[in-house]
Amino acid sequence: MADKVGVAGSLVSAMSCSMCFPAMASIGAVIGLGFLARWESVFVHVLIPAFVLLALLANALGWLSHRQWRRSALGCIGPLVALIGWLAFVGGWLPTDDARGVLYAGLVVMLLAAIWDLVSPASRRCAVDGAGKRD
Repeated sequence: MADKVGVAGSLVSAMSCSMCFPAMASIGAVIGLGFLARWESVFVHVLIPAFVLLALLANALGWLSHRQWRRSALGCIGPLVALIGWLAFVGGWLPTDDARGVLYAGLVVMLLAAIWDLVSPASRRCAVDGAGKRD
C-alpha cells in the first residue's frame, strides 16, 4: 500500500508544478490540480522527494516479504531514477530538459511497477517444510 501512496504522491506533486514539469502540469490542470500551483516550491523541494523515498522504502521492504527479485528491482529502480532526476533538476547537474526527462522516466517506471503490483499481486516465494509430501 505504501508504494502506491508514494507513486500517487509523486505524480500529483509533479502535476502541480507547471513551471518545472510542463508536461505533467498540463495533465494535472486537466484533472483539476491547477489550484496547487501556488505551492509549487513546497511540492518540488519537499513532497516529490518525500514520496519518492516512501516508494523506494516500501519497495525495498517488500523484498523482505515477497522475495521476488524482479518485482523488487523494478520497484526500486523507478524511485532511484526519479530521485536522481530530481537531484539533477534541483541541483542543476544536468540541463533542465535532461533532468526532467530522467525524472519523467523514473515516474513512468514507478507507475508501471505499481500497475504490475495491482494486476498481479505479489505472493511470498519460499518453500514450506513438508509441503507436497504424501503420507
